[in-house]
This record gives sequence, C-alpha cells and structure tokens, in this order.
Amino acid sequence: MPGAATDRYRRGGTDPGDDDVRVDPSSPLEGTLLWQPPADARHTTRMGRFLDWLSDTGRTRAYANYHEAWLWSVEQPEAFWGALAEHFDVRFHDTASRVLPDRTMPGARWFPGATLNYAEHVLRETGDRPAVIAHSQTRAPVVLSFDELRDQVARAAAGLRRLGVGRGDRVAAYAPNVPETVVLFYAAASVGAIWSSCAPEFGTRSVIERIQQIEPRVLFVVDGYRYGDKEVDRDTEVAEIRAALASLRTTIVLPYLGDGSTVPDAVTWDELLAEHEELTFEPVAFDHPLYVLYSSGTTGLPKAIVHGHGGILLEHLKVLGLHHDLGAQDRFFWFSTTGWMMWNYLVSAPAVGSAIVLFDGDPGHPDLGTLWRLAADTGITVFGVSAPFLLNCRKQGLSPKGELDLSAIRGVGSTGAPLPPEGFAWVYEHVGQDLVLASASGGTDVCTAFVAGCPLLPVHAGELQCRALGCDVQAFDPTGRPVVGQRGELVITTPMPSMPVSFWNDPDGQRYRASYFEHFPGVWRHGDWLRLTHRGSAVITGRSDATLNRGGVRMGTSEFYRVVEGLDGVADSLVVHLDDDSEAGRLVLFVQLADGVELDDDLRAAIAAALRRDLSPRHVPDELHAIPAVPRTLSGKKLEVPVKKILGGAPIDATASRDALANPEALAWFEDFVG
Repeated sequence: MPGAATDRYRRGGTDPGDDDVRVDPSSPLEGTLLWQPPADARHTTRMGRFLDWLSDTGRTRAYANYHEAWLWSVEQPEAFWGALAEHFDVRFHDTASRVLPDRTMPGARWFPGATLNYAEHVLRETGDRPAVIAHSQTRAPVVLSFDELRDQVARAAAGLRRLGVGRGDRVAAYAPNVPETVVLFYAAASVGAIWSSCAPEFGTRSVIERIQQIEPRVLFVVDGYRYGDKEVDRDTEVAEIRAALASLRTTIVLPYLGDGSTVPDAVTWDELLAEHEELTFEPVAFDHPLYVLYSSGTTGLPKAIVHGHGGILLEHLKVLGLHHDLGAQDRFFWFSTTGWMMWNYLVSAPAVGSAIVLFDGDPGHPDLGTLWRLAADTGITVFGVSAPFLLNCRKQGLSPKGELDLSAIRGVGSTGAPLPPEGFAWVYEHVGQDLVLASASGGTDVCTAFVAGCPLLPVHAGELQCRALGCDVQAFDPTGRPVVGQRGELVITTPMPSMPVSFWNDPDGQRYRASYFEHFPGVWRHGDWLRLTHRGSAVITGRSDATLNRGGVRMGTSEFYRVVEGLDGVADSLVVHLDDDSEAGRLVLFVQLADGVELDDDLRAAIAAALRRDLSPRHVPDELHAIPAVPRTLSGKKLEVPVKKILGGAPIDATASRDALANPEALAWFEDFVG
C-alpha cells in the first residue's frame, strides 16, 4: 500500500457489531475516574505550553484539547515532527529540505540530508546541578553534576579515539546500570560509534548470540556485582564472551566488585579516562545508527534492531518532555537493567534537562520497600517501574506513603505488562493522590511507548490515557477495519521517526518486513490486542499470538491474569489455550502459589468460581496445575507461546533460548510435565 493509509485504514472506526461475540470481563473498577488535571495544566505543563506554542506561532489553529492535537499530529506528520524539532531546539549541522518526503512503510526516511548528534543534546546542560544520581548494592552512591558528566564523557571519548574507535565502529557493554555505562554510551555516540549493551545477569550464550552479530571492536565489562546480599563473580563469563568475539580489539574493565585485575590484557576505566580533550560531537546522518537493541530471543537468534540518532532523539524529546512533562527540576527514575529498552529510554532524559536516577541491585532486597525508599531519599519526581512490581507491592500489603515522604513524586510510570484497574487504585491509595499514573505500552522495536500518559488528561482505572502524539495507533479487526470500543490488533498506520532504521545483517530488509508488515500491507502490526475507548484512552489486553479462544469467545491473557492473580494464595499464573479435537479446545491454567499455600479443592473451587463470575463459564480451565514458578524473559514477560509449543510436543530448545530467560528452570518444568 503506497503512501499514506487508504480510506480502508483511516482512523475513526466502527461500533462493535452484533457478530462480534466476546465477553466483557471488565473489573468493577475499570473506567473509574481516579485523577483529573488541575485547571491550570494547560499553562503549567510542557505539553500544554507546546500546544499553545503551535498556535501562537501560526503552525496550527488553536486546539481545544489534546485529542484534536493528536489527530493533527498523525494526519500532518511532516508539520508535527518539524515543529517538534524546532520547539526543542534540535541542533542540526546540516538541514534537510523535507521532513518526510515519502510516507511509505517500510522504507520511510526522515530528514534526508540532515546531520546531527544525539549526544550533543543529552549533554548540552552545564553547571553543578545533579545529572546522574546512582545507588547500588555493590558500592556507595555516586552523584555526577552536569559539568562532571560532560568532563567524564569528554575523557571517555578521548580514550575511545586513542583506541581507534570512530564512526560506525561498535562498542558493546556487559555492564550494570551505573554511571560509567551511561558515560561510555554518551561517549560512543559523540564519536559516531554504535552502542549495544547486555546486563551482566545475562548468561554467556545469550550475550554472545546478541553482540556477536554486530562484531564489536570494544567490549566494556565489570568483574562482578552484588545482587541483594549475593556476590556474583563474572570473570568466567567475561572470558568466554571475549573468546567468542573475533572482531574484539580492546576490553575495558570497571573494577566494580573487586580490583578488576583478573581480566587480562584489559584497559581499566581509569586508564580510559586518563586524558582530557575538548568535548566534541561527530555530525552524523539523521538515520546513522545510534544503538542496537535486541528482541527477547525466546525463539531463535534475537533480532538485532538498529535505531538512529535522529529518530531516537526526536521521539524521546517528545515522550519525555511532553508526555512525562520532564524538565530541569525533575529527577527521573525507571527501574531497568542495561539489557532492556527502558534503560535507553531513561538515559535520554538529560536532553530535556532532567536528572536521572539509577539503581543497580535487587529491588526486592531486603524487601519491596527498597525502590520506594530510593524515591524518598533522592527526591524522584517521576517514578517508573513494571506493572508486576506494582501488583506485588499491592499483594504484599505495602502502603509506601504511610511510611515515607513521597511528596516529590508527581508521576508514576508502569510498563512491561498491562496494569489492571486494581493496580491503578492501589497507586492512588497508597502512593499518592496528586500524581499522573502513566501506564504505557510500546516496545523495543520503537524504543518508546505508542500509548502513554498525558498531563492534560484524566486517569481512569485500567486505561492508558492516550495515543501518543505522532503515533497513529489504531485497533484493526481481522479485515483491516479500524474499530473503537472493541478489541483489535494494535497497528500503526503512519510512520514514526523511531521505527527501526533496519535490522542488522538484513541487507534486503526481508526480516524487517516479515516482522511487522506482512499481515496488513503497508501497516505496522505490533502483535498486541488493543481496545480504544470512545473517550480516546486505550486498554491493552495481552499479546495477540497468545489469545484465548473458547468457542468463539476471544480474550487476551491479561484479562485472565487479573482475575486469577487477584485471589489470595495465587502469586503468579500462566494460561494457554490448546487446540484439540473438541470444538472449544483445551484451556490449561498453571498457578504459582504463595508460600505455604496448597492447591486444594477449596482453592480450585475459588479459582473456577472467580473465572466463571468475572469472565465467562467458557473460561473455567479444563486443567489446573501448580508450578514452582512462571517462566519469564529477562525483561519480565511471561513465556505463554513457548509453553504452548512445549505442551504441543515441541522440544524446549526449539521454543526458547534458555540464556534469554530469567529463570530457565521454570520452563524446563513444562518439558518434564509433558514427559
């Protein structure tokens, strides 16, 4: 489908038809109004001031509300993204004659001919105000001012140049979420090198499968780390990774756990930073690779997703500066490791003037109050975590605001999984009432959120506030019609700058096209179930490849988990639907029980009753089993599809790479279960 989406793919949508047989499993809380923006939000938030600036400068008419502005942003992408670049004073070394000459997907090129550098923008602040505040379970806290950050990046860049690193060379990291990793990333970007990182909890095979693809010249490592009260040595893993990288010329070691002397022939961190040179920035093309992120790798070799300087810069200026409302007085935190896209998202915040707060360690040690205490101690203003973390806090009866001063928090972010209405209610009752709870959904593929928060809009329980500016998000029915008020495939019908530049080693783009564009030609299909509400908010109900289809009643797995995991005694769960000779198929539920709880007849009856009442009689499982743990990826996602394949007879090695898993023994349990 050439150019812009045709009328068939236009926004708007239809009302649910009588032929759409589905259950409505809504929680009694779903849609409850929990927060409204103050009357002066249009004047006090960066989003509001941006919308007023658009009209004051004659770029648009005056929009009465966010949703009108969103519609303009996706119908006029050249005007929107060009205005955004001007509003945030993006520093182009060479300018482009057009913002987006051709909207065709895949293949749309943004700002052709323009040059810039991402690092020039994240490092343009100066002064002694904190830029990086880092807490760790391995060493004492570290604080870097903006001046100190710039000095360390200048020194690291000089060190990279001494090592012969320049435009297009790859710098890989096997390192934790600490200031040195941030410094080296910025330094690599400043010289035009390409960054890629894996967290040190990744197994050797998982790291090699990822970074071996990009043939790095430099590898940055640590000798080990502490996770809670456990000391984790990484000397053996580092040696195996180095041996597998034929392209490797230099290893840089940070003596994080010990003295680092056990990594032979390595340059120490202090040696890398030994000489100071002026901080400079290599001008690169708008789509020059900034970093390579990886898919989860649960089935086969992880896809190496290439993101560009300009696309990431523009997208993060928008989402962090406008949707999160971050500015110079803020301290931004998101719990992440360096192996998850949320780390890349976090470390862009200095581009909008915000300080970043890093944490390296076990968020559950010594208890689930650790991150809340971090927020109180460091004055975090926007606090981001995963939905499972918030649900675990609720399950354990935490009430952080009753024990800590969390008055600085004005925004809570949630991602990684759908947050059910009960999770929303817990945040407003036990964290704070005067804050924006921004439940968001996006992906590594775009390194941002498609549907996100907005300081100009109310928060309703269980709903993501809005489709983000510039994100032409639609819910498609199976025929490619946009629908509102019913579930559909989450698609993007207009290009975004942060869509991948390419996949690594995919010269003809075949793997890239197959990943997103084969189902609906010319339209990005993301693989999530989405329901858009008539007020403009959104509900994500799980992965579309893990749908529960019982006799024509289709449901996302998140709706199922909300019911099951809300019961006392159930700590976690995983459900799969298996096709067999029967009309309805076989629904199999696995539950991870709380400590000291048994799956007895009473609990079985309680689970069945809750599902019958809150979902439908068709969704009472045919089988119910207790498991030691729910298998998850390293970024915390449940492995529904691999489990389904194993139960269907596939060998475990054909369904998932064990080193890509947080708990591979949990997946092995299912192989033993099948026998």
